[in-house]
Amino acid sequence: MSACVRPEDQVVVLRRYMRQRAALLADAARDIQHMQKALTQMNSKLQHVVSDMTGVTGLAIIKAILAGERDPTVLARLREPRCKQDETAIAQALYGTWRDEHLFALQQALERYEFQHRHLAACDARIAAHLATFADQSHGAPLPSKRGQRRRHRNRPAFEPRGPLYRMTGVDLTQIEGIDETTALTVLSEIGSDMSKWPSEKHCASWLGLSPQRRISGGKVLSSRTRPTTNRAAAALRLAAARLHHSQSALGAYFRRMKSRLGPPKAITATAHKLARLIYRMLKHGTAYVAQGMETYEQQYRQRVVKNLSRRARELGYELVKPTETLSPA
Repeated sequence: MSACVRPEDQVVVLRRYMRQRAALLADAARDIQHMQKALTQMNSKLQHVVSDMTGVTGLAIIKAILAGERDPTVLARLREPRCKQDETAIAQALYGTWRDEHLFALQQALERYEFQHRHLAACDARIAAHLATFADQSHGAPLPSKRGQRRRHRNRPAFEPRGPLYRMTGVDLTQIEGIDETTALTVLSEIGSDMSKWPSEKHCASWLGLSPQRRISGGKVLSSRTRPTTNRAAAALRLAAARLHHSQSALGAYFRRMKSRLGPPKAITATAHKLARLIYRMLKHGTAYVAQGMETYEQQYRQRVVKNLSRRARELGYELVKPTETLSPA
């Protein structure tokens, strides 16, 4: 099968918008680094007391500094009430040497950051408008209720994409643990909703670069690493897999089991592979995701282990017996 898979034209347009959005976010991230550098050169440690420099507290303090305020106590009063650090800690981090050349660099970095976010808002509006052009595959079915309440991140789209994505595909991919709206939007913009391009879920996972590529010589496995890839959908699924570390679900239990056996990098790839296969099945067959608890997964895993041990014992001429079933000595 060819390594190049081009989705339908409608999805290609969505993909172009999403890639433009990712480029804007990358530029905005560099502007944040430039702001941090300018503050550090002025001996200000704002980034050490504020977790997000572009949050309410961080931006308010930066704009006040550029407006001419130099008193650390006055600047610390701009603290948002939910900020973890108190005014005293923030004030101690704001004793700086306010040199003109560094203030100029800070001003330009802030202007570029705000410029990127204005363009980001325009890009989100284009994405929302384009999603409305897709045919309704949900057949008028209501959007499934959202399980749990995820905290909204500032880099998520300005609109709520769950509804348009459900209308576009007929399934709600965000029901899968670890898959949020941005991940679902990224994956669908890269692979589309038509799974007929791949004969099976294994072919789809291999195209994403999430399947091991075995090199065998003389019956000996020389390597089973995944091939290097820059696939954006695979990168999004790897990020989703990493978020499952503390999940009390079957996928979370699977990730932790793989991590204990293979280490974090391979566990992330293995879990991303499982997420890709789940997405393929949902899009291919139009089935809803059925969540499985951690306890059910652990019980099924134990049953598989016992079954394999029993089979191995029979092959060696033994029988696996539970301790409670052994006969007591006479």
